[in-house]
Amino acid sequence: MPPALRCAGTAVISGDALSLSIAAASIVAKVTRDRIMARACRAYEGYGFSRHMGYGTPEHLGAIARLGPTPIHRMSFSPLRRDLLDAAE
Repeated sequence: MPPALRCAGTAVISGDALSLSIAAASIVAKVTRDRIMARACRAYEGYGFSRHMGYGTPEHLGAIARLGPTPIHRMSFSPLRRDLLDAAE
């Protein structure tokens, strides 16, 4: 669970196969994320968010290398964190 999340929670491995509510929440989360990525694609042209949906595909990594990270990129994303550490050295 994220440390900043201030509520009780239990991680359930393969929870979407065991619980209808977890499965439904998973679908809602995916649809919501896809919509966010479609908006990001319009806001940040050249990154191809509507194709890779923010996953670490070669296209996405290439766009970051060419254009740099956007404000919506997580700096904890391994390739970005590695690049930031390399730049600091």
